[in-house]
Amino acid sequence: MGGDSMMTFVFFGLMFVVMYFFMIRPQMQRQKKEKAFQESLKVGDRIVTTSGIHGKVSEISEGVVTIETNAGKIRFEKSAVSQELTNVRYGKKEK
Repeated sequence: MGGDSMMTFVFFGLMFVVMYFFMIRPQMQRQKKEKAFQESLKVGDRIVTTSGIHGKVSEISEGVVTIETNAGKIRFEKSAVSQELTNVRYGKKEK
């Protein structure tokens, strides 16, 4: 009887370890990279927001980015910036 409960405990422990390495850890690394990217934004960078708006960073203040688009200037939280397009042309990154 004691062996069965020990095996169950080991099974759940292994299941947690597998979940950590396949789900939790990659998500934490992705968040860390995203935060570093958002902190490295500078004026003149071409970006895309999480809502799909393309534009060029025209001003950066504490936690807020002003993006210049063809329609005018729009203010977004830094967390709404999803990717940089400065070195991307026609869907391929320039070298």
